[in-house]
Amino acid sequence: MRNPSVILAAALLALPLRAQCAPLLADVHVHYKWTQEDVTTPQQAIDTLADHDIALAVVIGVPAELGLGLEQLAPETVVLVWSPYRTTGDWAQWAFDKSVPERARKAMESGRYRGIGELHLIGGFVPDRRSPVISALAQLAAEFSVPLLVHTEFSRPDYMAGLCADWPDTRILWAHAGSLLPPSQVAGVLRACPNVWVELSARDPWRFVNNPIADSDDTLLPDWRALLEAFPDRFMVGSDPVWPVDNLDSWDKSDTGWQEYGRFIGFHRRWLAKLPSALADKVRLKNAQRFFRQ
Repeated sequence: MRNPSVILAAALLALPLRAQCAPLLADVHVHYKWTQEDVTTPQQAIDTLADHDIALAVVIGVPAELGLGLEQLAPETVVLVWSPYRTTGDWAQWAFDKSVPERARKAMESGRYRGIGELHLIGGFVPDRRSPVISALAQLAAEFSVPLLVHTEFSRPDYMAGLCADWPDTRILWAHAGSLLPPSQVAGVLRACPNVWVELSARDPWRFVNNPIADSDDTLLPDWRALLEAFPDRFMVGSDPVWPVDNLDSWDKSDTGWQEYGRFIGFHRRWLAKLPSALADKVRLKNAQRFFRQ
């Protein structure tokens, strides 16, 4: 009779390499949008997360109710963030929509959502940071002790620096590390604002391609590595599964971001694997668990 331990060892060796050794990861920037549901069902989305060893997924439904389907399938994994967006164009109009604060309050009172965002604050489309809608959401996030997921896209960090200073009691998760900004400018905000954390979604070879964080071998660039080492408790990663990026919420074309999930999250896994284990563990999972109070 064969030794059971030998049989078990052989079975483990036969498993795919990823299943054996891929460490658990938190993805803090996940979309599930009306332009995605015709090509990716909620179950397929959850299966994709499981296939890539995602222990925590911060899901932004557009409209917000779409995220509920994912949360119901995997409540132990999915953290829902409430979005004010309901259809195409809202990413550029939400800050002028006077119904947003009331809708946000109802969502927070429901207890189903543990954050507000993604809020696009992009040059040419955004009012003053002290506008009624933006101020109301920042105040609401502080009241309910949930974070704001904020996407700024300017050539300077001034808008974020002003926003975090105006609302010191509001926790802010800064999407894409400021999108266009170099590490020196991100560092300035982190030094000035202890209420800001940073996530690196879409800072990959396919989205913000003119502002890389890693070289062609997927090794973190020295200035970015130094930034993570300086602020090891304030960085996280995410996939931002939106594709193609030049087809933003089109009525006649599906968003196939979930079909690209593996390469988006794989990029982060590769550069994380080259960091010291203590730092990599924080950025990969532990910081997100603390931030979202898992």
